[in-house]
Amino acid sequence: MDKQLLDILVCPVTGASLVWREGDQELWSRAARLAYPVRDGIPVMLEEEARPLGDEELAQIRD
Repeated sequence: MDKQLLDILVCPVTGASLVWREGDQELWSRAARLAYPVRDGIPVMLEEEARPLGDEELAQIRD
Protein backbone atom coordinates (compact mmCIF):
# COMPACT_ATOMS: atom_id res chain seq x y z
CA MET A 1 0.00 0.00 0.00
CA ASP A 2 1.37 3.37 -1.00
CA LYS A 3 2.38 5.39 2.09
CA GLN A 4 0.92 8.63 0.68
CA LEU A 5 -2.43 6.96 0.02
CA LEU A 6 -2.46 5.41 3.48
CA ASP A 7 -1.79 8.82 5.01
CA ILE A 8 -4.92 10.32 3.45
CA LEU A 9 -7.33 7.38 3.80
CA VAL A 10 -9.57 7.34 6.86
CA CYS A 11 -12.35 5.10 8.04
CA PRO A 12 -15.57 6.19 6.31
CA VAL A 13 -17.58 5.33 9.44
CA THR A 14 -15.53 7.09 12.12
CA GLY A 15 -12.99 9.26 10.30
CA ALA A 16 -10.22 7.52 12.27
CA SER A 17 -6.89 6.42 10.84
CA LEU A 18 -6.42 2.98 9.32
CA VAL A 19 -3.79 0.26 9.72
CA TRP A 20 -2.56 -1.56 6.61
CA ARG A 21 -2.42 -5.35 7.06
CA GLU A 22 -0.42 -6.52 4.05
CA GLY A 23 -0.79 -10.24 4.75
CA ASP A 24 -4.57 -9.90 4.93
CA GLN A 25 -4.82 -7.29 2.14
CA GLU A 26 -7.04 -5.23 4.44
CA LEU A 27 -7.19 -1.81 6.05
CA TRP A 28 -8.19 -2.11 9.70
CA SER A 29 -10.13 0.49 11.65
CA ARG A 30 -9.80 0.07 15.39
CA ALA A 31 -12.42 2.73 16.07
CA ALA A 32 -15.09 1.08 13.89
CA ARG A 33 -13.87 -2.48 14.56
CA LEU A 34 -13.94 -3.11 10.81
CA ALA A 35 -11.54 -4.49 8.19
CA TYR A 36 -11.89 -2.99 4.72
CA PRO A 37 -10.69 -5.21 1.85
CA VAL A 38 -8.13 -4.15 -0.72
CA ARG A 39 -8.85 -5.80 -4.06
CA ASP A 40 -6.35 -5.59 -6.91
CA GLY A 41 -4.61 -2.79 -5.02
CA ILE A 42 -7.79 -0.72 -4.65
CA PRO A 43 -9.21 -0.09 -1.15
CA VAL A 44 -12.93 -0.89 -0.96
CA MET A 45 -14.03 1.72 1.56
CA LEU A 46 -17.67 0.67 1.90
CA GLU A 47 -19.08 -0.30 5.28
CA GLU A 48 -21.16 -3.07 3.75
CA GLU A 49 -18.02 -4.63 2.20
CA ALA A 50 -16.05 -4.54 5.48
CA ARG A 51 -15.89 -7.42 7.90
CA PRO A 52 -16.06 -7.07 11.68
CA LEU A 53 -12.84 -7.39 13.64
CA GLY A 54 -12.71 -9.64 16.69
CA ASP A 55 -11.09 -8.80 20.00
CA GLU A 56 -8.02 -10.93 19.20
CA GLU A 57 -7.49 -9.10 15.92
CA LEU A 58 -7.92 -5.70 17.56
CA ALA A 59 -5.26 -6.63 20.11
CA GLN A 60 -2.79 -6.97 17.20
CA ILE A 61 -3.12 -3.27 16.30
CA ARG A 62 -0.36 -1.22 17.85
CA ASP A 63 -0.97 2.39 18.81
